Amino acid sequence: MAIGVFGLAVGLALGGVVLLGALGFVLQRTVDTEAFRTADAVALLAAEDALPDPLPVAGGQVRVQVIDAQGRIRAASIDADRLVPMVRPQRLDPGRRQRLEVPAERVGLAGPVRVVTVPAGTAADPLTVLVARSMADVRHSTHVVRVILLVAFPLLVAVLAGVAWRVVGATLRPVEALRRGAEEITGRAGTGRLPVPASADEIHRLAVTLNGMLARLESARARQRAFVSDAAHELRSPLTNIRTELEVAQRLADRTDWTTVTGNLLADTERLSRLVDDLLLLARLDEAPQARGTGPVELGGLLTEVAARYPSPPVRVLPPTGLLWTLGNVDELRRVVANLVDNAVRHARGSVLLAAETTPPAGTGRGGAPSGAYHLVTVTDDGPGIPVIDRERVFDRFTRLDDGRARDDGGAGLGLAIVRELVRRAGGGITLTDADGQRPGLRVCLLLPALPAGDGDDPR
Repeated sequence: MAIGVFGLAVGLALGGVVLLGALGFVLQRTVDTEAFRTADAVALLAAEDALPDPLPVAGGQVRVQVIDAQGRIRAASIDADRLVPMVRPQRLDPGRRQRLEVPAERVGLAGPVRVVTVPAGTAADPLTVLVARSMADVRHSTHVVRVILLVAFPLLVAVLAGVAWRVVGATLRPVEALRRGAEEITGRAGTGRLPVPASADEIHRLAVTLNGMLARLESARARQRAFVSDAAHELRSPLTNIRTELEVAQRLADRTDWTTVTGNLLADTERLSRLVDDLLLLARLDEAPQARGTGPVELGGLLTEVAARYPSPPVRVLPPTGLLWTLGNVDELRRVVANLVDNAVRHARGSVLLAAETTPPAGTGRGGAPSGAYHLVTVTDDGPGIPVIDRERVFDRFTRLDDGRARDDGGAGLGLAIVRELVRRAGGGITLTDADGQRPGLRVCLLLPALPAGDGDDPR
């Protein structure tokens, strides 16, 4: 604020100096113009050899003389000296128009005095017209303006400083409110929002943007807390089972069936290892949302490769009519198909069918897939299916429906969450629908962008 007021004062001071200089220059030019006008009129009379005596002038602050080459006065105004020229002859430049400053006592006017010279007469009898005008009025006018500026300048600076203080204070008041709100939010646990000013200006938009950011941060913290809580709960379960098995085995001593205990411990260890691997994978997906190591992947071969891990019944592959190429990370896409088949096998009553086909371009991709040509991969089982109301919720982390809450049979609720993240990284989408026909069941529709013809040639 002080720097702004100082800059304002410097600017006004420079403006005042420029104003005084311009005013003095304009007034002086006005005096010179009027003097030259009078001198030209007298020179015209001298050229016609019609000089009156005394010379007529307007105003008492003007003196006029007409002198010859020897400095003798040929004619003068009524108040001008008839013996001594107003300008010494040696200062004159015959044949040129001049502007000169002369002492006031030499002319008999209030100083300072401005004298203009105009050549007149003929070549045989050269004359010079001298017109003197007092600059007292000009000096007085500039003095008055200078006094006014000196008096008004501090008052103007004070008024403008007060106005600037009020305006800047009113402008920064919402910023100070935002600062206090941010300090209160930082100093306490829990949610909080910054005050939003009523004015629809940049501060208002900043407050709205910051509140949106705070809401997103709070939502992320809530999801993180829930994730950590669920992860701790899921990790505690196998650890508790392992500890219980070991404590029972220790108490039974020689009566312990170590074969059974070893099998149980191995199963819990494998489940714990899968859970840790899934948590680490989700953490990596959160940190690196873009897929790495992408390349062309042929979907028909990928389905056949994954299905080969399972017995022919219940898993079957419906061969596609041709090569279906997509762009993605082959390990991530293999993990997607494997997770979907695992879920289908776990809930299927008798069969699981894998299929892939090309879907023509559409205006908006289904299931979150981008618009354009894409391939449709389906995994269909004849199990109990998933209610429509739960088909979006099952993609949340650590979500298990009632039928899948048995930890030995169901998973930790991370499989579909991993699938959705990997599909999103591949630029596709995933939806759940009912199986075709009258039989119950679930169909998982996986949409992946299709490579243009010729771009998916096998690099081998």
